[in-house]
Amino acid sequence: MGPQGYDGGMSPRKSAAESRRTRERIIERSVAIGSVEGLEGLTLGRLAADLGMSKAGVLGHFGSKQALQLAALHGASGLFTRLVWEPVADEKPGLTRLRAFCEAWIRYLEREREAFPGGCFFAAASAEFDTRGGPVRDTVARLLLRGRRLLVNDLRIAVAAGELPPGTDPDQTAFEITGLYMALNQEIQLFASPTAPARTRRALDRILSAGA
Repeated sequence: MGPQGYDGGMSPRKSAAESRRTRERIIERSVAIGSVEGLEGLTLGRLAADLGMSKAGVLGHFGSKQALQLAALHGASGLFTRLVWEPVADEKPGLTRLRAFCEAWIRYLEREREAFPGGCFFAAASAEFDTRGGPVRDTVARLLLRGRRLLVNDLRIAVAAGELPPGTDPDQTAFEITGLYMALNQEIQLFASPTAPARTRRALDRILSAGA
């Protein structure tokens, strides 16, 4: 027996940290693959080859392909939160924060290629699973609706503060804004349109400036 807490092998604390980091690497790679090839493109062989692991090593962290897909969804949601929502969360609630959030969302779709090389992860996942049942489809829907609630919340605050007309329907407006970003993702990914971000900003201005 060596020094206290050391028996010549990896300590339990270090082992747990290594396992956690390996799991994070698998999720990061799964998100990148999923944004390009869809969640069905997540195969044990592909991940093992990309990460220099065995198939059993990848499977050991999740237990099933469905568990891996769910982990990728939550990983992508966490990345979106850190990249888009957290930088503007402390802005003044209402129209100020809403505009900052919408601008951060545009920049995310326009420029974020390291984490999401294939564009919006959730646009791809919703198209892939919208006609299917099961936990993956339900999680895609739940995470997208959670994001829409951020819009609705600030829209309601903006209406109450007189920043938007009293008759503004927050749910309808959030629906329209979400549609803009689905279109923006398509314009960038499918058509490589350099004017799509500017067009999106003009459309947002029409939607959000009525009560200014």
